[in-house]
Amino acid sequence: MRATDSPMLSRTLACLAVAVALLAVGISGGSVGVTAQTAEAPDLVGVWNGGFGARPVNGPNQPWTSENFPVLNERAVAFQGIFDEAIAPKYDCVPSASPAIQYDPYNMEVVQWPDRVMFRYEKDDVLRSVWLDGREPPLNEFTVQGFSVGRYEGDALLVETTQFTFDITGFDDYNGIPSSQLKKVTERYWREGDELRLTLTVEDPLFLREPASYTTRWLPAGEGYKLNPYECDAEDARRAVKFMVPKYR
Repeated sequence: MRATDSPMLSRTLACLAVAVALLAVGISGGSVGVTAQTAEAPDLVGVWNGGFGARPVNGPNQPWTSENFPVLNERAVAFQGIFDEAIAPKYDCVPSASPAIQYDPYNMEVVQWPDRVMFRYEKDDVLRSVWLDGREPPLNEFTVQGFSVGRYEGDALLVETTQFTFDITGFDDYNGIPSSQLKKVTERYWREGDELRLTLTVEDPLFLREPASYTTRWLPAGEGYKLNPYECDAEDARRAVKFMVPKYR
């Protein structure tokens, strides 16, 4: 009798074959047949300075100016009218999200892999993954940062992010404008010499009458620069609320 004629051995070999197949799927990102984009990618790698010297500091009038301020519908105007600063999630260390975090005056690191691009922000210690391998957003999975997919077109990286959770300050925490689960953020990154450029467009049919966009830039952060940990402390963050004049009692 050959060794392979043993029923127990045959079952063992079959189980090993299944395990190897599942491991291969897991390594490839969890989707059978998913492959990384093979188009030549522009070089966006580096640590980029988005703070002082690179662009105007964010605030009530930046990056949303009189020229590009979003056209709000009645629902957004109502939310903005009742907004109380004390309920902003940032006072409980909830991280900033798109489209605000891209303009916050902190440095950002970009790492490019064959199947994804990683954006790591000093602000709030946020790490975003932009998947290039054609995968679909997980069904009914919503997060603060959403789910990002991307592709290269010419000299640019195009990113589309959807599946955000509702956020009372999801548009920008300076303006008291919320964002909904229907928010979609589109980003286009490209290089102009030593600068990293971005045009960002946000759509949200529950709060905006039409898409709104801004364009900004980062400068090189300097050779050898390492991102500093943000390390938000919940007690310290909440302490600021004690000094605010409440809108409601």
